[in-house]
Amino acid sequence: MATSPPFPPHPPHPGGPPGDGAPRDARGWRRWGSVLGRARPRTWGRLRYAALITLLTLSGLVILALVREQTGTEGFLVGLGLAVLPVPLLVAAFRWLDRVDPGPWRNLVFAFAWGACAAALIAIIANSFATRWIATATADPSGADTLGATVIAPVVEESAKAAAVLLVFLFRRRDFTGVVDGVVIAGLTATGFAFTENILYLGNAFGTDQLTGDTGIASVTAATFFVRVIMSPFAHPLFTVLTGIGFGFAALGGTGRHLRRALLPLGGLLLAMGMHALWNGSSSFGEFGFFAVYAAFMVPSFGLLTWLAVWTRQRELRTVRDELPVYAAAGWLAPAEPFALGSMRARRLAREYAGLHLGRPAAREVARYEADATSLAFLRHRGRQGRAGADFPVRERELLDELWRRKDVARPALAHAARTTAPPVPVTAPPWPPYGPYVYAPGPQPYARTPSYGPGPAYGHGPGTAYGPGPGAAYGPGPGAAYGPGQMYGPGPQAHGQGPQAYGPGAAYGQNPAYDPRPAYGPGQSYGPGATYGQR
Repeated sequence: MATSPPFPPHPPHPGGPPGDGAPRDARGWRRWGSVLGRARPRTWGRLRYAALITLLTLSGLVILALVREQTGTEGFLVGLGLAVLPVPLLVAAFRWLDRVDPGPWRNLVFAFAWGACAAALIAIIANSFATRWIATATADPSGADTLGATVIAPVVEESAKAAAVLLVFLFRRRDFTGVVDGVVIAGLTATGFAFTENILYLGNAFGTDQLTGDTGIASVTAATFFVRVIMSPFAHPLFTVLTGIGFGFAALGGTGRHLRRALLPLGGLLLAMGMHALWNGSSSFGEFGFFAVYAAFMVPSFGLLTWLAVWTRQRELRTVRDELPVYAAAGWLAPAEPFALGSMRARRLAREYAGLHLGRPAAREVARYEADATSLAFLRHRGRQGRAGADFPVRERELLDELWRRKDVARPALAHAARTTAPPVPVTAPPWPPYGPYVYAPGPQPYARTPSYGPGPAYGHGPGTAYGPGPGAAYGPGPGAAYGPGQMYGPGPQAHGQGPQAYGPGAAYGQNPAYDPRPAYGPGQSYGPGATYGQR
């Protein structure tokens, strides 16, 4: 029986081994060409990051100066203290939604910073310029303010916030794979924008109270705080999430269908502008116009989008449970891991178990293992639907290598989580006569948990045991065992493992598909040029 090496082998070097007889100069030029080829994208990436950080920093300094100029130092501090209150709750909500397949923290920080700095700066400058121009052209300052709030502001603000979603969609495409990613990026961008806008509104309200001498509940500051922070902290995230959903559906469409990929984000952006305009114009609909729009449109829309986000999250977990068993059959994952990775409770228990027994670095390794396994499941799901890119085999191999590198830490923790969260199963009497000293009563028996490992009556030795040696054992050597020599798992003819099998070399699973739906076989199989990967 062949044994697997401790780590999956990498494909041979394209240039061959060092002693392949190639001229020394040719090898040197190839090596330097490869180094320079890698250095150019790396240098360009660093320059791009530096330019982006510089832009956001300058925008933040300018917006800070503008807001402080309009509100005064005291008003700015009051507005800052009140505006920050809903931010942790909104960020935590979007992070909770993103826990199944968490995106890189850099994307999330960028989204919030773009909304709070760049988008807010664009909105302040563009809205002020447009409102002044309309007031000068029409000689009607009151009408210019109404038109600016209901028409100009929704177009400018939603476009500025959508720019962050577009940048992540274009330049971090690997991290933008579906609706949840669009919702999270758009929501955090809008949260940052609302944070800066609330500082401005609350600071101005405080300045008004300073002039009029109003205090307490009757003050303008209290009324502004109630409307913007208590009643509608989700307003801006709700508008921009519509844009994010459009980008999310465009990401689900794969690399083709360019018209569809362009129209879906545009449709989401138009919906965001329309809802934003309705919200801003509600105050002009009469005495109770604001409350009518709030009750008839804002609350139902918020509930509907919340349901959609939670449903999408549960669907992602089902995708993990459905796609990972093939990798468990090939040996990359333990048999119980697909179930554990498809349960948020089991994931949390696995991280806690690793942190309790091995420390916080181990808990972080388990979290990284869970994230890579989820990305692998989503990658395979896209491949089965014909939406995987040309880099599917390379990306699959990268994720499998990452999982294999962390398996020694993650597998015990996930096995513990799987045992703890295993659902109860009914124990019923078998249809054949009782064997041995154990007699089953007819009819259904009480529910019992069936852990995968551990001592107990179901795992002992002797005839009739579920685990261990002896005839009739479900696992272990002996006649009739489901696992062991000559059984479903192990050497010899079987469904999974080495030899003729359902998954692996020569398998009948997914022959001649558009992409190879089989995993990279088991650990230790040949993979790369000259390998049998994806071949009969």
